[in-house]
Amino acid sequence: MLEHVFSALDALLDPIRLLALFAGMFVGMVFGMLPGLGGVAAVSILLPFIYYLDDFSGLAMLLGAVSVVYTSDTITSVLLGAPGSPASAPTAIEGHALAKQGQAARALGVGFLSSMVGGLMGALILLVAIPVAGPIVLMLGTPELFMFALVGLFFASSMIGKDLAKGVASACLGLFLGVVGPASAAADFRFTFGQVYLLDGFSLTIVALGLFGVAEAISMLAAGGGISHIPITVSNWGEGFRDFWKNRWLVLRASLIGVFGGFVPAVGASASTWVAYGHAIRSTKDKSKFGKGEIRGIAASEGANNATVISDLVPTLLFSVPGGPAAAIFLGALFSFGYYPGPRMITQNPDLMFLIVWSVALSSVVGAALCFAITPMLARLTRIPFGIIAAPLILIMVVGAYQATSTMGDIFMLFALGTLGWMMKHAQWPRAPALVGFVLAGPMEQYFWLANQLHGWSWLLRPGVLIIGSFVLIPMLLNLYRWWRSRGARHVDVAAEALDLPDPEDHKTVSMILAAAVSVAFAYAIYEMTTFNASSRLMPSLALLPGLPLALWLLFRAIRDYAPSTDREFKEPAVLLVLIGYGVALWAIGFTIPTVALILWMLFVRAGMRPVPGIIYGTVVFGIVRLLFDVLRGDAPVGAFTGLS
Repeated sequence: MLEHVFSALDALLDPIRLLALFAGMFVGMVFGMLPGLGGVAAVSILLPFIYYLDDFSGLAMLLGAVSVVYTSDTITSVLLGAPGSPASAPTAIEGHALAKQGQAARALGVGFLSSMVGGLMGALILLVAIPVAGPIVLMLGTPELFMFALVGLFFASSMIGKDLAKGVASACLGLFLGVVGPASAAADFRFTFGQVYLLDGFSLTIVALGLFGVAEAISMLAAGGGISHIPITVSNWGEGFRDFWKNRWLVLRASLIGVFGGFVPAVGASASTWVAYGHAIRSTKDKSKFGKGEIRGIAASEGANNATVISDLVPTLLFSVPGGPAAAIFLGALFSFGYYPGPRMITQNPDLMFLIVWSVALSSVVGAALCFAITPMLARLTRIPFGIIAAPLILIMVVGAYQATSTMGDIFMLFALGTLGWMMKHAQWPRAPALVGFVLAGPMEQYFWLANQLHGWSWLLRPGVLIIGSFVLIPMLLNLYRWWRSRGARHVDVAAEALDLPDPEDHKTVSMILAAAVSVAFAYAIYEMTTFNASSRLMPSLALLPGLPLALWLLFRAIRDYAPSTDREFKEPAVLLVLIGYGVALWAIGFTIPTVALILWMLFVRAGMRPVPGIIYGTVVFGIVRLLFDVLRGDAPVGAFTGLS
């Protein structure tokens, strides 16, 4: 075996292959920092180019991109509060809160180191687990896979936000968004309302960008100023290293959680990251800092998500079952190069297996080092007026969303979901459970349907299901017991205030409107659900039947607690209307004129730039965005009335 280990390393150290690996790393880092694009977009962009290379070079390029995405997306999550990927939502919650306190460099340092450890742990697991992982994975039937996904959703719902009802309602809303479109078990198209655009369901990119990216951009543009009002320096690296070393065992435990999440096909980083984040909360004595800038939350989530994305390759290489979307693209590349994954692959192609391990390990270390090198410059961005950063950020989100189907429906849905995310933020509905629910809706439906088809309802009594279900039931019983013991005592928030809890005086009206809108949507969806086939009703029922009474309960509470708005100026609705108007203008006029107007508004009105620097900077931003359309091989939106792009 040792000869294959060193021969694979020697093959990787070939200059062309190293160059391909570093090129993939560069693309992965850039796309990881761009909200909504992420690893799937990175490997998709690289896919046409790998066929000009030999098999080892092409696969090394893809692995370089996959290995650093969850390292570099820490930058966007911490500095801008917009998760570069769904699995980075906990990092955005804790890291963005620290950035606002002037501690962005500390958060980034711990995130980079934890990601590096997670990546190395994933590489180690690839090295030692593939020969023994087959029997373990085969022991998990569809009922156990469904329960594991349900546990991840439960942790996302209960660990973020001070109100469990709002957390669960948010998760139900995410599941509802996830079942829009074709049913996986029957010939039904659900909740499309006759719109062709909805026949394929919602895009993950658009949902993530809308709920988090657009909503955060609205708040920051309205507030004015920079992300942090405290000057940020990166001279005190020692604090970040001390934080990492202090929490080293937490990072290792989180990495193991991520590894297990990667073993389970289609569950992946979103569920395992929230399980790791929940573990960090439960293992901390003082929970009051979570959601307000707790470094342990960053250490756990970054260790888990990077380990997951690497260990996703285990089921991919063992069973040709991709652990995630990026792994699916990697699987296609393997087929195209003539490799056929399976349990015997490690004996038939040992050099390739160890090349994968070396590529992942090297990319994890070098990627973290590069992120450390550029952190000083990026940390200073938090003092720049947000309007300057928002100009390219919002337009990149528009480009990223438009790549879903290249229709105006992408733009409309981006700003519609951005409005939903903004309302959830001010109504104190945590948005992370909605995103996790959306991601897990597809695999959960497949597992739920198969479990019922194969076992009836007797699967609920399977030992594995009972063991996994205890992860949900036992904490619920303990919380109920603690609540009963502490009745009348003051409740301690363990909430994501950094992202989801604005000043209380601002959310009363929005809370009532949101609860009413969700109640109406759920009620109508239940009515329409009666026309579906029985198999198509399973997953929507899991979202809507508990979701409707929860939404009605929240509506009752919002009406009961309603108070007139104060005299405080509330600028965010005006910013929201500007962005919605921009989306309408894109449809009516085309891309160029509305985009130039939006750039000028953000730079001169919101950021207060001087004319000459503003024009130069705006021109560069517009040119980069147009170049992105060319790189992504797409056309800019064309106006319905003008025919202009």
